[in-house]
Amino acid sequence: MTLPIRLGVNIDHVATIRNARGGAHPDPVAMALLAVQAGADGITAHLREDRRHIRDADLQRLRTEIAAPLNMEMAATAEMQALALELSPHACCLVPERREELTTEGGLNVAGQLEQLTPYVQRLVARGIRVSLFIDPASEQIAAAAQTGAQVVELHTGAYATGQAGEIERLQQAATQAAALGLEVHAGHGLTFDNVGPVASIPQIRELNIGHFLIGQAIADGLPAVIREMKHRIAQGMVS
Repeated sequence: MTLPIRLGVNIDHVATIRNARGGAHPDPVAMALLAVQAGADGITAHLREDRRHIRDADLQRLRTEIAAPLNMEMAATAEMQALALELSPHACCLVPERREELTTEGGLNVAGQLEQLTPYVQRLVARGIRVSLFIDPASEQIAAAAQTGAQVVELHTGAYATGQAGEIERLQQAATQAAALGLEVHAGHGLTFDNVGPVASIPQIRELNIGHFLIGQAIADGLPAVIREMKHRIAQGMVS
């Protein structure tokens, strides 16, 4: 029997909206709780070096206030490793990170950093943290990922999401290779209602991590109800 694919919800952009005003609303932890109540199987949050959205305190609260598994996305730096070892989330997903990028632009070059990444990964694994490597669907990257001792690879679906030819076949081949090497296969980046189906049909994929689209769509789907409630509260105030 085919196991259901888990959905990890990335809440980074809730924090982006909060930080635009510098206050406490919307609260990414409260939104994470709503996501779990709605059926999310886990919560993903990327703590960037520049703290542009998720902050250290957000992660601490997610770890203590949300019962669902927490997946901490992070660059493979000494600072982030120390924070992960202290926080001890369910999982850590290592991603490439550049200050000037708007979002993660590609997969981690594991093959080119194998000597540096292997002890980094193994220290996290030794603490009982499930380690995922965010990589492009390329054979050499998958083979290198298996050598690090990581338990999971997350296949970067960005090229597929922008409609590049042959990408769904690349993802299928990469998932087959990764599973054969004993790696659990996840995928994510740029997935939407319209394009998630073919990725979800790949039998080796066990989890999809989706964020930006879900938060944007939630604004569209939820705005009418919020406006109706505000109009109601205003009317109540006028007669009180």
